[in-house]
Amino acid sequence: MMDPEELERIAARRAELDGLEEQLVKQLSEVRAERDELAVAERVWQRMSEQLADERTEAGSPVVQVAGRAVRRVPDRGRGWLSPHCRRSTSAS
Repeated sequence: MMDPEELERIAARRAELDGLEEQLVKQLSEVRAERDELAVAERVWQRMSEQLADERTEAGSPVVQVAGRAVRRVPDRGRGWLSPHCRRSTSAS
């Protein structure tokens, strides 16, 4: 015949494992939901980055890669782009 104390310990351990299982199921569900949200955010970010790159290209200013990122290149400006007042100010320094 089985010892009643052993049966009680087995039942207690089973209850403990059942509670742990419930916690893990809930935690796994939360992790999956957050992972899905991050996947959506990543797709939105990628789409917006592509749209910005397209808009910059259409605007005429070239987009170049710097350290793996798309950046707008600032064109060189000739001498005549400053107003006469600004040219006097900069030449006086």
